[in-house]
Amino acid sequence: MGQDSKLHSALHARFCDALLDVDTFSDHDLIANMAARGSCRTFRPEPVPDGWLDLLCAIAMSAPTKSDLQQRDIILLKSDAVRSELSRLVAGQDWVAKAPMIAIFCGNNRRQRLLHEIHDVPFANDHFDAVFNAAGDAAISLGAFVTAAEAMGLGCCPISAVRNESAAVSKLLGLPNHVFPFAGLAVGFPESAASISPRLPLRVTCHTDRYGEENLKEAVRDYDTSRAAALPYARQRNVETFGESADYGWSEDKVRQYSQPERADFGAYIRAIGFKLD
Repeated sequence: MGQDSKLHSALHARFCDALLDVDTFSDHDLIANMAARGSCRTFRPEPVPDGWLDLLCAIAMSAPTKSDLQQRDIILLKSDAVRSELSRLVAGQDWVAKAPMIAIFCGNNRRQRLLHEIHDVPFANDHFDAVFNAAGDAAISLGAFVTAAEAMGLGCCPISAVRNESAAVSKLLGLPNHVFPFAGLAVGFPESAASISPRLPLRVTCHTDRYGEENLKEAVRDYDTSRAAALPYARQRNVETFGESADYGWSEDKVRQYSQPERADFGAYIRAIGFKLD
């Protein structure tokens, strides 16, 4: 297998400059599929069987959790009406409305507080780490769900835009204080194979012993060039403000995206549902 393996091909497409020793795992289907994964936004119309969803939830909740606190929940949107309303709230992403299943991953610090009430013991950690831990738990379970779903032949795409309208999404789902939507996830049988999105070089994002930013500007410039050649953007953001760029790439796209406010009210929402951010 060696250089001709699916794993090697996927990693070369993902990190064009990476020299990785993959021969030991060249026949490992799960590892190769994880390396080759891509987000899916077009689905076949058939529903995901309930039994599959139950299994995926079980796998997600089997993932690591901070101190065994288990501060995450999954809400499966099986109602057409609820999915339709959710898709309205994440306006600008029309493909969401066509997903046969949407799962909402929530951070949940409420259960821990209820346990303190049950045992009549003060909750001594009412500060920023409470929301941070719950968000981390939700993220870990989301990653496990995606890995398992794709291993079963499903396609997935996270929907961070549920935080654009956090209060409205919380109202739609009946979330009480100290429970918040972390991300949605569109799930279904893919209509076509997902493409591999190139990532930043590993020398930029993976470090040994201590963090470093050596040659970052050059690395990003080279990444912009190679990514644009492999996966050019179909459109440029905020052309009315920035105009058209002849060498539009990943870094400029991300700069243009974050030149506009996003979720500036999220901190106020988190405080409104009872969290302290001290």
